[in-house]
This record gives sequence, C-alpha cells and structure tokens, in this order.
Amino acid sequence: MKKDLYQLYEARKAKKHATLILPDGQKLEMPMYSPALGPDVIDISSLKKVDLFTYDPGFVATASCSSGVTYIDGDRGELLYRGYPIEELAKKATFLQTCYLLYHGEMPTPAQFKTFKHTVTRHTMVTERVVDFIKGFDTGAHPMAVMIAVIGALAAFYHEWIDVKDQASRNESALRLVAKVPTIAAMSYKYSIGQPVMYPQNNYGFAENFLHMMFATPCEPYKSDKVLIDALNRIFILHADHEQNASTSTVRLAGSTNANPFACISAGIASLWGPAHGGANEAVLKMLEEIGEVENIPEYIKGVKAGVAGKRLMGFGHRVYKNFDPRANVMRDTCHQVLKHLKLHNDKTFKIALELERIALEDEYFIKRKLYPNVDFYSGIVLRAIGIPTSMFTAIFAISRTIGWVTHWNEQHKDPEFRIGRPRQLYVGDKRRKLTSTKR
Repeated sequence: MKKDLYQLYEARKAKKHATLILPDGQKLEMPMYSPALGPDVIDISSLKKVDLFTYDPGFVATASCSSGVTYIDGDRGELLYRGYPIEELAKKATFLQTCYLLYHGEMPTPAQFKTFKHTVTRHTMVTERVVDFIKGFDTGAHPMAVMIAVIGALAAFYHEWIDVKDQASRNESALRLVAKVPTIAAMSYKYSIGQPVMYPQNNYGFAENFLHMMFATPCEPYKSDKVLIDALNRIFILHADHEQNASTSTVRLAGSTNANPFACISAGIASLWGPAHGGANEAVLKMLEEIGEVENIPEYIKGVKAGVAGKRLMGFGHRVYKNFDPRANVMRDTCHQVLKHLKLHNDKTFKIALELERIALEDEYFIKRKLYPNVDFYSGIVLRAIGIPTSMFTAIFAISRTIGWVTHWNEQHKDPEFRIGRPRQLYVGDKRRKLTSTKR
C-alpha cells in the first residue's frame, strides 16, 4: 500500500506544464501530471483564479481524483486490479482474495488471508432487528429498493463503527459491508417470494454461502453445485471494481461530505440500480425474450441496423472499451462451461443468445463498429442458468461492487487533497428578473 500512496503523490509532482492563452492575451500556466499508466492529466484547478471553469458533460475528460486501485485501457481492452490483469485473477483467485487485494493493495499471505476470511465470515450475520426491518416492506418490493433502505439504515444498528476519520473504524465498516450485503440481498429476495430467510453458514465459502441463502429452505438439505459456485465466484471478481464509474463516483461524492459508510454504499446501490449502469444484464434477458425464436433474429438485427425505435442490441459494445471487454472473454468461457454442465444449449433462450453471439463475431456491421458482446451479455445468461431471477441481477452486481466502493471510499479519506465534491455548472437559465407584486 505504501507503494500505491507513493505513486499517488509522485503523480502530483508536475513534470511539465500546459499554457492556456486567454482572449485578453493573458497566459495561464497549468501543471501536467504523469500517472503510472494512461495519458497525462492537466491540473485545471487554477482556472478559478481567473473566474473560469471547464465544461465537460458526463465528466468524460475529467479526472476527479487520484487513485491506485483500478486501471482501464479501453483501446487495448485491458483491466487491472492493483496491477493484476482481471483475466488472471478470475482464473486463479477467489473473490475474497480479490477483496483483500483491492482493499489492502497486495495479495494476501496465507496467514493474512486466513484472518481476513475468518473476519468476513464472522460478520455475515445481521441482527434480528434488521430481519424485522426487511419484513416491514411490501412483499412485492424490488430487492434493490429493500437493499438501498436496509443498508443505509445499518448506521442505526452498527453506529459504533461510523467514525470516518478513524482508520480502524473504516476497516471495520468495510469488512461489515462486504460480509453483510450478500446476506441482506438474499434475505430481501427470500422475503419477496414469501419464503423464510436462510442464515449464513460459516463453513461455506463466499459464493457458496450466497447460493445457500438464495436457494436453500428449512425443509430439506441443499448442496450447491461446484461448477455454479465457481461461475458465481468469477462473476463477483469480474464486477468487483471498474474505476470511476457512476456508482463509484457517487460513493466518492457522498464520502466527500464525511457521510457514514453505510449511507455512502446505499447511495452507490441507488446509482447502480439505473438500467444504464447495473441493469444492463437484465436488459439482455428482456431482449432475448423479445426476440422469442432463433428464426426471428435476422429481422431483429435488421431493425437494429435500420435504427428502428425500440430495437436495441443490449449487451454489445461498451462506453469505455473500444476493443473486446476483457471481462467478457472470461465470462464467455464461463457461460459455455455452465451451459454445457447444465445441458442447456438446447434451451430456447440460450440458443438465441448463442446465435446472436455468432452473428456479432462474424457480421461486418458489428465488427466495424466494435460491437462485441460485453460482460453483461454473458453474465445475464449465466445468472439465469444458475437459477437467479432477473430481479436479483443488479443485487448480484451490488454484492460484487461493494468491495470496490469501500476501497475507493477508504482511499479518498487517506488522500491529502481530500475535500468535499462540488462540481460547477454552465448556467443557461433566466437572467436576473424583477418580481412584480403577487398580492391580490
């Protein structure tokens, strides 16, 4: 971790400068920073001295922070967690090992991992008052709606661990969240279908424990399938972090106010719930259902190419990756492994998905536009095969991303340039007006 912090501070040392020439001829020197990877960054904070701001809708060309957690090269199709390629982690590590790596900056030693795993496992339980709280919601409530409320309310149940200025408290809160979010997600689902909640088992691994809480019932034994456990483990790893995306930026912005960690993660979950962010894999399944039959694919593709309203190819292409999504490569192999294991290649929905995949990888229209299947295309298919309902897809994403959120939240609190977030705006409203009398 010291190396990461050193790199952060070194990146802030200006090696060169950019000069901005203003309309009045005034020159403004702005420092340029060189990151460990990626393009140089121009520090524009001095613009406020001359009463100027930049305009960048969606913050697509703005670095809002320094970070040593995750690096993405969209052109090369590269994703690194603390310098490790996502493909290697997905194949060789467990999700909890990846959690340790993200939060602490290094892969754990056997002794460190034993302690970390034990601590997370012992925090998976929630107080019965949380269960009672969940029961206060309508049974038809979406699991994400319940999660936003319940996780935000954890500050009322675990208020002794919300001192954001204390490192020990931040560590404890981070571990509690990684441990309890899966439990709360599974309980929310169980309640929504009218089944009794299933409590976590300390002898199970992270992914196996979640499958147990989702699908077991008190009336008979339940044993998770190892192939499905491994598949879910990879899904968790692949979604654990993705740099400064919408939900992570939301967590950081909330965290910049010194809000408690449970409130910050609840805000992140709310942001993730948006269909343009965490709901993409659910949209893939809806598209497959809309197509209906394999023979309907050519007509659907024709509508997509023609720009027909409502005809969108979900799960293809990515805002960041202009090459193949590296997570999709891993998820594609996992998808085919799961379908083969469960003998589902002849399932109608999966046959449609496989044919769409074939077309996208061979059709010049998709190749030219780099519309490759992304991780959401495959993860939705795998989750459906496992038996997880579409209403829980985004909840699975939230479970995965919690470690990324708490890592960025903790990182920002150690940043010497930590300050409250306050974006500016380009005002296009009315100029000053005079209010006439409203008396009647």
